[in-house]
Amino acid sequence: MTALLGQATLTDRAILAGSEALAGRRRGLRSLLPFAGPAVIASVAYMDPGNFATNIQAGAKYNYNLLWVVVVANIIAMIFQALSAKLGIVTGRNLAELCREQFPRPMVWGMWVGSEIGAMATDLAEFLGGAIGLSLLLGMPLLLGMVITGIATYAILTLQRGGFRPIELLIGGLVGVIGASYLVELFIAPPDWSAAAFHSVVPRLDGGAAVLLAVGIVGATVMPHAIFLHSGLTQDRVLARTDSERKRLLQFSNREVMLALGLAGLVNIAMVAMAASVFHDGVHDDVAQIDTAYRTLIPVLGSGAAGVFLVSLIASGLSSSAVGTMAGQVIMQGFVGFRIPLWLRRSGAGSQPGRAEPHPAGADDRPAGPDATPRNHGFLRKRTPNDGGGNRRRCHRTHAQSPVGAANGGRTPARVMAHAASACRSSHAGLATPCSKSRWARSCAMASWIASSKSWS
Repeated sequence: MTALLGQATLTDRAILAGSEALAGRRRGLRSLLPFAGPAVIASVAYMDPGNFATNIQAGAKYNYNLLWVVVVANIIAMIFQALSAKLGIVTGRNLAELCREQFPRPMVWGMWVGSEIGAMATDLAEFLGGAIGLSLLLGMPLLLGMVITGIATYAILTLQRGGFRPIELLIGGLVGVIGASYLVELFIAPPDWSAAAFHSVVPRLDGGAAVLLAVGIVGATVMPHAIFLHSGLTQDRVLARTDSERKRLLQFSNREVMLALGLAGLVNIAMVAMAASVFHDGVHDDVAQIDTAYRTLIPVLGSGAAGVFLVSLIASGLSSSAVGTMAGQVIMQGFVGFRIPLWLRRSGAGSQPGRAEPHPAGADDRPAGPDATPRNHGFLRKRTPNDGGGNRRRCHRTHAQSPVGAANGGRTPARVMAHAASACRSSHAGLATPCSKSRWARSCAMASWIASSKSWS
């Protein structure tokens, strides 16, 4: 048993742990960890280089006066992301797919074009933010920084070949770097905490320019492409088999959204507070650009603080650029059913709709079958025309009546074990790659063990 579980991938382990948590066999923090990932990825959009620029300008020019805008924008973002995650969990479809089903075709195409343009513009800013950070930190030309950023982002995206868990962990690590960097900055340049707390809850706008900047903060915080993406990340990551499990899954999702977006909100507040503490001195009030902020930090706080600032900017640029590319993929695939190669989408510095390829149904690299387990997030796998929520629930009922499910009271972790049983059946039915030589041999062995075990009952 231990040897078989030791051979499971990170994604397999997350799926198994999630199934256990939904069945009530995990408690406390161990029950939440398997579901941590989608909201963390979505939260990157709220800490991208665009937020750096608007928050620095807000703190430098208006001191702490616009902190309340950051708080309100973050609350709005939490609501939207929670609804997006709920949509994917309950329906088994992402937002773009549902728009394609519910609206007339001309409106769908218009929504797709508008969403793609928005994703492209956002991703371009994120891409340039990472390149600027590398250029300033290492003293290299901006063009070389762009090349390195593109290569690094592509490398991050290739982690999806190993399932959803590796890229979730890496992006989560980059989010941790951003948060730790600003925690260090707050220790180096402590803000006026009482003023920060006051202006976080008391609205104040000093003229038309402040209103315009407040709109910019909201626009840089509430990101439509992240809303599209979040529903794709949750649509079939860990499937609930009963209504009670679905309720538990929604509870876990809401908790993750609150924690991940709460952290993003604290980081944005820290950005404004640090800028107010350092730049709002009557001399540097006009600081509004990232490179200007970096060069101003060196004489004011020293090269160490400036270096920490650039590290956070690079982590933000790399992670948000990868997330922007993922969002562009779910937008295109959901609205018009097309896919484009990953290298082509990334080489265009974002979500370009050019050279779209039809998305054939059923042409996946996994064995076919109603219980096949997706290795990636739902929008990244090729879907059949009838791969909706109702069909998926029928699949789970079928699985509960299968030999593997029946041997364990219908409580087998569906995501890995049902796939393994399907892989075994398909391979013995004449697949080109037999079970003993296929990439799923490990899963077949795990299914055989589960079928004879009572540990999941």
